[in-house]
Amino acid sequence: MRLYPFNYYLCAMNHASAIAQLQQQRHLLQVEYQEEKEAYRLHSESVGLARKVTRGDAWYPLHVGRTYYNSLNQFCVEVTRKADEEIDHNFEYGRPVVFFTADVPGGDLRQAGHIRYCGFTGNISYVDGNRMVVAIPEGHVLELQNAQLPLGVQLFFDETSYRMMFDALDRVMAARGTRLAYLRDLFYGRQQAEVFTFDAMRFPWLNASQERAVNDVLRAKDVRVLHGPPGTGKTTTLVEAIGETLMRETQVLVCAQSNTAVDWISEKLVDCGIPVLRLGNPTRVNDKMLSFTYERRFADHPDYPKLWQVRRDMREMRRNRRDRSERLHQKIERLRELAVELEVRINNDIFGQVRVIASTLVGAGSKLLDGKRFGTVFIDEAAQALEAACWIPIRRASRVILAGDHCQLPPTVKSLEALKGGLGKTLMERIVENKPECVSLLQVQYRMNDEIMQFSSDYFYHGQMRSAPEVAHRLVHEGDAPILWFDTSAINLGEDEKGDFREQFVGETFGRINKGEATLTLSLLQIYFQRIGKQRVLDDRIDVGIISPYRAQVQYLRRLIKKRAFFKPYRHLISVNTVDGFQGQERDVILISMVRANDAGQIGFLRDLRRMNVAITRARMKLFILGDAPTLTRHPFYKKLYDYIRRVRGLD
Repeated sequence: MRLYPFNYYLCAMNHASAIAQLQQQRHLLQVEYQEEKEAYRLHSESVGLARKVTRGDAWYPLHVGRTYYNSLNQFCVEVTRKADEEIDHNFEYGRPVVFFTADVPGGDLRQAGHIRYCGFTGNISYVDGNRMVVAIPEGHVLELQNAQLPLGVQLFFDETSYRMMFDALDRVMAARGTRLAYLRDLFYGRQQAEVFTFDAMRFPWLNASQERAVNDVLRAKDVRVLHGPPGTGKTTTLVEAIGETLMRETQVLVCAQSNTAVDWISEKLVDCGIPVLRLGNPTRVNDKMLSFTYERRFADHPDYPKLWQVRRDMREMRRNRRDRSERLHQKIERLRELAVELEVRINNDIFGQVRVIASTLVGAGSKLLDGKRFGTVFIDEAAQALEAACWIPIRRASRVILAGDHCQLPPTVKSLEALKGGLGKTLMERIVENKPECVSLLQVQYRMNDEIMQFSSDYFYHGQMRSAPEVAHRLVHEGDAPILWFDTSAINLGEDEKGDFREQFVGETFGRINKGEATLTLSLLQIYFQRIGKQRVLDDRIDVGIISPYRAQVQYLRRLIKKRAFFKPYRHLISVNTVDGFQGQERDVILISMVRANDAGQIGFLRDLRRMNVAITRARMKLFILGDAPTLTRHPFYKKLYDYIRRVRGLD
């Protein structure tokens, strides 16, 4: 009988385990895909136009502007919406959309009649404020320009992202004897990742944990996790690690789950003098960002005018329906070959001049990257990304650096079945669990007053975080209490107003609001501003974030602020949004309206404690929590938070 070494059996077991778990991931992703597709269909059929516009899933009415071919030779139409720019929307680069017409008597969206959808879909090529550019099939532009009723556009179900994730999982499972196969078995197995050995480099401008993390990244041969709790300078450390990696590699791939995160890291790299190529449409649109996008570089290339002329000649020849001769066909074919030659030359020049390719995870599946390999892929926001999405860029790289915080926002999973099955478990969490030796924790935070930071550190980070001296005792004004909980159940409103602090259902989707709590939130902020003084608030630009986990409460708070004359001078300093909307941000003052207040102690998705970690760690100097203590403190997390605040306030 032939004897095999133990390592052979270990590798075989790792391989089988990896394939089985990836097959389960694919099954769960299919469940999520089917549920999201069905939810989109039901949403489109049942939700009124007013609700779609309010939720940011539709623009109506639209003005159709110019049409043109962009640098990628896509036929595009420019549209603008007639709306307040402050109204949020969910339109972003690459997402599919569908146009529609609707009869809206008197302009009241709630009275909208039959919606007729156009028979084609488009993809967002660019969006900025109230202006959007959509790539559409050329033959359909007249349908938009000649529409008899006002035109609108709404998000369409996104098949592309799912196709790319399914394809990535299939490629990972099929890999044999390649670097991708090795990484797959490593990530799912218990064997240790390999490292290089060399003396630590010094980075005096970083703190000790940041310096250690950069060295850990440089020593990693296979994988490293950069764990950055709130305010610990994760981006600073990541940029340093990328810069040092580029001392050893020609080019790296940098990805993140969201366009906003890609913009942020790209801008920091450009500030360091590192040439970046941004694939996709920046969210923060300005000249600085646009100058390093692929489209701008392509259009600015010296050979682009010649390519544009060749493409125009081809289009004109194809429109010549009278001439179907072989000679014309040969001319078109020669022009097509010339166009391909010019495109290849331009792309080679563009990619050859940059050190960092930056894109979203799905954007890393772009045809522009076909055939390209990278020594390292850096994935920021890795704790917010589905594992399948992470494999899209990983299959182009030899080693993987994941950055993020799995104690903050998780990936969005809409199917309860898929969530229970484990689809929400990220690749970063998997590696943290399987390979704790691969994790570098940043420990010094530069954002929060120490009292605000301490609860999060104790509950989520095993007490390992500490505050930098310059922020530890920073206050808005002397004698201020950094963290307060206003228990709405203890406020006596009198017999006539008893139910003002109870949660309510409103709207077509039964969103939760708490009107009394919203009013109290703004009253507390008004009193706080009056105590500080108007001039100081404006001169020091003391900024405020009002957070609620519930979208309906956010919208209600926004309406209240617009109605209150007191806040008019301060509106540019006040942001109101959901927890997700504040991810990655910080404010001097944060107020959190918890909403839930009921006799049964039901708190719904407030049980997602990672979201609450995000909410409470947005505050630099002052944190107000407004909530019904009897309802919330039935959950052990909120009981600990409530008790902690009472203890530091000396109320116990």
